[in-house]
Amino acid sequence: MLPKIKINLRVSAAISALVGMITIGTVSYHFLEGWPWVRCFYFSVATISTVGYGDMYPTNDASRIFTALYILSGVGIALTSLGVIGSEYIEGREKKLLEKEKQLLEARDSEQPHNPS
Repeated sequence: MLPKIKINLRVSAAISALVGMITIGTVSYHFLEGWPWVRCFYFSVATISTVGYGDMYPTNDASRIFTALYILSGVGIALTSLGVIGSEYIEGREKKLLEKEKQLLEARDSEQPHNPS
């Protein structure tokens, strides 16, 4: 049986925004530059992740304008999305650790004899 994965609304929205930005970039570069789909996807991910290897670049003014706007919006969305996903992960781990600590304290307290004073 597979473990149950619980994804909340914030994480779903963050993932959707990130996938949406990559999709917009991929489709736009395909029509603006005429590149194959895989190259468009690669360039979109490299652009919003700020990697920018330099092996590909926009070749016309329409693509350059789109790229400038894509970088401004895409980097912000990517950073925000990754921040939301990371913070939700850390909050989940923190809750699990606090629950475990509580259980250990309760187990320790139940093992100690109670001496009424």
